[in-house]
Order: sequence, then C-alpha cells, then structure tokens
Amino acid sequence: MQIIEYSDEHKIFRQSVRKFFEKEVIPYVEQWEEDGIVPREAWRKMGEQGFLCMDVPEEYGGLGADFLYSVIVTEELARTNHSGLAAPLHSDVVVPYITSFASEELKKKHLPGCVSGECITAVAMTEPNTGSDLASIKTTAVQDGDEVVINGQKTFTSNGINCDLLVLAARDPEVEDPYAAIDLYLVEAGTDGFEKSRQIKKMGWHSQDTAELFFSDCRIPAANRLGQKGSGFMMMMQKLQQERLMCSIVAVAAAEFMIDITTEYCKERKAFGRPISKFQNTRFKIVEMTTEARLGRTFLDKLIVDHMEGQNVVVEVSMAKYWTTEMAKRVADQCVQLHGGYGYCEEYPIARAFRDVRVLSIFAGTNEIMKTIAAKFMGL
Repeated sequence: MQIIEYSDEHKIFRQSVRKFFEKEVIPYVEQWEEDGIVPREAWRKMGEQGFLCMDVPEEYGGLGADFLYSVIVTEELARTNHSGLAAPLHSDVVVPYITSFASEELKKKHLPGCVSGECITAVAMTEPNTGSDLASIKTTAVQDGDEVVINGQKTFTSNGINCDLLVLAARDPEVEDPYAAIDLYLVEAGTDGFEKSRQIKKMGWHSQDTAELFFSDCRIPAANRLGQKGSGFMMMMQKLQQERLMCSIVAVAAAEFMIDITTEYCKERKAFGRPISKFQNTRFKIVEMTTEARLGRTFLDKLIVDHMEGQNVVVEVSMAKYWTTEMAKRVADQCVQLHGGYGYCEEYPIARAFRDVRVLSIFAGTNEIMKTIAAKFMGL
C-alpha cells in the first residue's frame, strides 16, 4: 500500500524538477564544491521555475501549493549529491516564519523576493557556546524607541554568506524568564552593525556557505519583530517539527541515492571473474541497507501525511529525525566499504555522500536531543 498518494500534477512536477537539476545543477556541482558557494544565479533560476517557497500564498507571489511539492524538491535535490543549494532550508524552514508570523507589511516586502530567488534567507539561532539549548542564547535585543539594538554572535549559519534576509533569535536582557525573553527578528543584509564574518571550513558540505555572523549595535526597526513580544521560543518550537521532518526527508532520500549508485557499481565492478554483486556478502549487505531505507521511507511517509493533516507529531518526528539520520550514516559507511578503495576517492560520488551525510545527526537539534524529547513525552 502506498502511504502518500501523489497526483498526476505531483508526478509531472517531479519530472520537471529532476530535468531542471540535471541541466542546471548537477553539471556545476564540482565547481560549486571547489568554490565553496553556490552562485546566486542558481537561486534565481529555481525561482523562475517556481521551485522555491511553493506554499507561499498567491497574493505574495507563491503557488499556494501543498507540502508534497516541497517534499519532491527536497528528495530530488538530495539526489544531486551536494548541499550548497539549500533550497529546503530557505523554502521550508526560514520563510515559513515570515509567512506565519510577520506583519502584513513585512510579508508584502519580503515574500515575493523569497519566491523569485532574488532574496535568499537564513536563520541564525546557534551561538558559539549554545547549540541545541536555544533558551540559553546570549545575543541581545534591546528596544530603543522605535528601534531594536542587537548585539551578539551567531555561528553555523547556513546560507550565511549569500543571505539577503535573516531570521534572528535574540533575547531581551531585562526579562528574567529565559523562554519569555526570546524574540525573532528580520535583519536585512547591509544593515549597519551586521557583519558576515568568515565562511566556516567543514569536513563536508563544501559548497554550502556556512558562516559566522556578528552584530554590534545593529539597529533595526522594532516592527521587524515577528509575532508578539516574548513569543520567539514558542514560534521556534512550533516550526521545529517541520524542520526536523525536512532532515528526515533528506536522510531517507540520501540513503536511497547511495544504495542506488552502490548497487550499480557492484553490478559493474568485477572481481575473481564476476561482478561483485554476485558475491553473497555483497548481496546480503545491499538487501540489509535496502530494508533499512524502506523502513525509514514507510515511517517518514506516514509522518508527512500526519504533518499535512495538521497533527502534532513532535515526538514521532524527533524519533524519525534521530533514526533516519543514523540509518543514512550506516548506509553511507557500508556503501563506501562496498566500493572498496575507490569509495575513498573523490572522483566517486559516494565519497562526497559519505562526508555530507555525517552532519544530519547534528543539526536541527542533535540526535541526543531528539531522544531526550521523546523520552520526556514518554514519561521517562
């Protein structure tokens, strides 16, 4: 039984996305990896095709499409075997904060550019000494008349160099409750006091422009606050369900991609006069990996349906995020092993896939945090 019922429109859309990536992304990935960043033109091309922020209402330039369109783009992007063009982060993690919580004025100002790819977004939550513990952030936001003055530092900000618009988490130092002290603000690139610092060198995700950001007496309009004052933490908790679901989508799609390319390699690679796919160990390993990927796919697809129905599946998504990302790492390791020495060579795509999949268990809340959340709701 198929859990997700894709319409003919969805299937045609997937074909269009795949063809676009085959023409406009895959041929350039090696160069982007070497450059350490994806050119802005790639974002604009995605926007021109209607592949960004598809759920944004038509009145702001979007398609008003259902979540399955985002799922399709994310799955197809995972098959390009690179991480630099972080469209799911932009479309399905950052922009939803604007769509859901920004004032009408801010929506009209920013959403059309987000849809077209002219405006690239990022979210700045993590700090050097504050990872998954969002209530402990140190960046401050102090109101001064009609303005807010921001001071602090953020790190591990994906799209940090390319970003034109930032969703920033900061705290009011005058509020004692660490949860009620947090607010979210929109900060535009080029604002005085907002500095994009060094691009972080990483073991993987080489084409992703992950950066450190600094704020020194950075003044923005108080009207750039999202939602009611003191509601920032609750807004983050509300949106983290979808963010972690996106991580699971990436993990499962990446695992399926790695199994596909490894299976084809094993059919072509010969040893002792026959394809290595004919050896019992190889066949068993491929079957084991495929079984795990299909288990992950079944769990994931059920959660996608639940999420689209508006159900609260925070616990289940936390479980899925932890399990699917760990599964993807196991698959990556075994696929490298089946490639033998060639799996350790950069000319083979499994090498990049192995490096890039490692971080999935860290961001959007570490897998240890995911287990903690599940344990709490289980009464443990």
